[in-house]
Amino acid sequence: MSKAWHLIRRPQGLPSRDDFALRELPDEPLEADQLRIRNLWLSVDPYMRGRMNDAKSYAAGFQLDQPMTGGAIGEVLESRMEGFAPGDLILHMGGWRDGGIIGLDMMPNRLPADLLATGLSPQTFLHNMGLTGGTAWIGLLRIAAARPGDTVFVSAAAGAVGSAVVQIAKAREMTVIGSAGGAEKGRWVDDLGADAVIDYKAGPVLPQLAAALERLGKPGIDVYFDNVGGEHLDAAFATANDFARFAICGMIDVYNDGKAQEMSYLVRTIPARIRMEGFIYTDQFIDCAEEFYADMGGLIASGAVLMRETVRDGLDAAPDAFLGLFSGENIGKMLVRL
Repeated sequence: MSKAWHLIRRPQGLPSRDDFALRELPDEPLEADQLRIRNLWLSVDPYMRGRMNDAKSYAAGFQLDQPMTGGAIGEVLESRMEGFAPGDLILHMGGWRDGGIIGLDMMPNRLPADLLATGLSPQTFLHNMGLTGGTAWIGLLRIAAARPGDTVFVSAAAGAVGSAVVQIAKAREMTVIGSAGGAEKGRWVDDLGADAVIDYKAGPVLPQLAAALERLGKPGIDVYFDNVGGEHLDAAFATANDFARFAICGMIDVYNDGKAQEMSYLVRTIPARIRMEGFIYTDQFIDCAEEFYADMGGLIASGAVLMRETVRDGLDAAPDAFLGLFSGENIGKMLVRL
């Protein structure tokens, strides 16, 4: 019998394992437009923290005492849904479980056989060929309209989204400054080709960013890709060139306590004519999916874009993998392997 994680209470601040319960799912006959699946990989992502609150957001909140959902790669065991057959590998939103029954509401999509034939591993569609890679690509190229010659500042540059931003930017001949926490993550960002790396755990961000710009002979940043908010965002305001573009992807600094840091340099938005735009991956992806798959697939095939995976094994590890995102345990994409 399949099992799924349920949210049993709304977290106050940083979630704890006691906020979740692993429960069996009913074993029922398959109905029309349903699939019976076995999950192979689960994704845990920072945006899921917002879904644990009882508040309106761009993604529907998790319901108490109901199975949680999220990105997953699964194998079809039985199908009563047109276009799917046993053995198909699919990307879907029936995560936080080891299998069971899913319907159209879980948005199942078969993994492209032609791309898998190139050697891409199925879980790549949970990172560089999926949500995180697509978020990086859309945010950098569509929202920030970054172009060759730009100086790009990326926060959380060792994470799944940030590391993709670094590599896409370098592939398009941009100068990249990445921020990461600690020496190991910094080495990874450096290995990805960043022109400068700052360690936010070693001291305040702004002096390090200003020093990196001086070393590189750059007057300021043209693009800021924000995964963090807080001190990083303020440092970006302080060092922005005229007409800089900020793509606001995430603000993990405030996901748990909800307390935004005071922005000392926010006022520069006006004289520098900074354009700042928040964005959601799903708003743009349908319109550019074909272009994204072709471009990112080529970058991966050429070796221009790499990904490190931080893997936790077993369904029981899912909550700890999720919580690890907030303590910096992951380099690259955090995944759960079943």
